[in-house]
Amino acid sequence: MLTFEVLDEQKRRVDSIEIGTGVFDVEPSPEVVHSAVVMQRASTRQGTASTLGRGEVRGSGRKPWKQKHTGRARAGSIRSPIWRHGGIVFGPRPRKYGFSLPQKMYRVALQSALASKRSSGELLVLSGLSLPEAKTRHLVKVLTQLGLTGKTLIVVGEEFPDVMRAARNLRGVKVVHPQELNVYDILWHDALLVLRDQMPKIQELWL
Repeated sequence: MLTFEVLDEQKRRVDSIEIGTGVFDVEPSPEVVHSAVVMQRASTRQGTASTLGRGEVRGSGRKPWKQKHTGRARAGSIRSPIWRHGGIVFGPRPRKYGFSLPQKMYRVALQSALASKRSSGELLVLSGLSLPEAKTRHLVKVLTQLGLTGKTLIVVGEEFPDVMRAARNLRGVKVVHPQELNVYDILWHDALLVLRDQMPKIQELWL
C-alpha cells in the first residue's frame, strides 16, 4: 500500500490515505510515454493542408507552341509543375494523422506519468475543495494558498461543476474527471491536484 498525505486548502496536513500499488508506483517507461504523447498530438492535427495538382489548376489544355522550330524548350501544357502557376508535385493532401495505441500500452504510459508526478513531489491530494461562488478569484485564492502558481491539472468528481466553471478563465489550469485523465495533460502541467475521494477512482480506472 502507498500512503499519501492529505492537505486542506491552507496546505496543512489533516490526514493520510492509503492506495494500492500498481498505478502510482510503477517504473516509468519513457519510450511508452513518448509514444502516447506522439499519438495524442497527432490526433489533434487538422490535416487540412491541400495543394492542386496539374490536373486541378486553372489553365487551357492547349499546347502553348508547336513542338519544333521555335528555339524554345518543348512544352505541352501551361499547367506543368515547372511553370509558374502550374500544378504542385507531391504536395500535401487532406489526411488524418491520428493513430491508436494498444489499450494496455496506453495504460502503462498513463501509469508512468502518474508515478512520475508522485516521485517528483508534484502530486498533491486535497481533502476537499469548496468555493463560496463559482468565481475565478476564489479558485485562484485556493491555488495560491497551496503554492500552485504554475500550470495545474485538477482532478475532481462530476459533483463539482462550480470548480470547472471557475477554472475556465485561468490560463494553465485545467479541471478533469478521473476518466478524462490523459498522458499529455499530466506531463504538460507542472502540478497534479487530486481530491481525496478521486484517488481510489483513479486507482480503479487505470490499474
